[in-house]
Amino acid sequence: MPQQPPVRSTPARPARPDASMSLLTNVMDHSLDDGYAEAAARRKTSGEGGMPKTLRAKLGLAVGLVFAALIVTVGAAQARVAAPVVAKEREELIDRIDQETEAADQLEDSVDELRADVSARQREALRDSGGDRSALVGILSGAVAVHGPGVRLVVNDAKDASTGGDGGPRSTTGFSDTGRVRDRDMQRVVNGLWESGAEAVSINGQRLTALSAIRAAGDAILVDNRPLVPPYTVLAVGDGGELSDRFQNSADGLYLHALQENYGIRTALSVEDGVRLPAAPSVIVRTAQPITEKGTS
Repeated sequence: MPQQPPVRSTPARPARPDASMSLLTNVMDHSLDDGYAEAAARRKTSGEGGMPKTLRAKLGLAVGLVFAALIVTVGAAQARVAAPVVAKEREELIDRIDQETEAADQLEDSVDELRADVSARQREALRDSGGDRSALVGILSGAVAVHGPGVRLVVNDAKDASTGGDGGPRSTTGFSDTGRVRDRDMQRVVNGLWESGAEAVSINGQRLTALSAIRAAGDAILVDNRPLVPPYTVLAVGDGGELSDRFQNSADGLYLHALQENYGIRTALSVEDGVRLPAAPSVIVRTAQPITEKGTS
């Protein structure tokens, strides 16, 4: 009769979850290399490791600790001493900035006073040289502020305006594919208003004279070297209704209408009962003398 296999009294131990990762478990269980462990044990046996044993070594360690503590203490003391000096220098720098700012403000006020004095003297010179027509000369030259009927023309970029390929103004041969207002556009608008009978013109509150220049710097429009931002509000003094009709029917008015139709530039022209234009900030007074031909003997 065959014998039955023996039955174990204790169940078999379950396999470790990390049994398949024998390389990782070996590294974790033996993190210190055997060679390093053997060297550490040898040094411990020979008395080379741990704290110094001899009196000389102990004194050297003590001196090193004292020296390190001294360096830390001196550094902290220097930082504490230097802190008030840095704070004082900062206060002195702030005081200098305040003084220079105050001096700059005083110089700016002085410039404004001198500019006002120059303008007054220019108006006086115009009045003396103009005789009975001094008021008209002052208005046409831009030396005095004016108030009267006229028109208000607002010119603005298109809603979806974008800069052109090179960011420059429109060329003389055609328009670039952009809806931005250019300096040439404002030049034509202003010249069209003058030609239509305007007695005085301003752009965004800046009075124009016969010597005013409208130029471009990148995408910005400069009037007498002062940058303007859209929308550009042009005020013109004159017979409002007649001035509006003449401008719209002029070549420059049709040019502005073409910009509106083709490039989406927004314009709004209205007749005003009263507009106020300031005097030009600086007017250059120039006189001309007729050339007399000398008779020949």
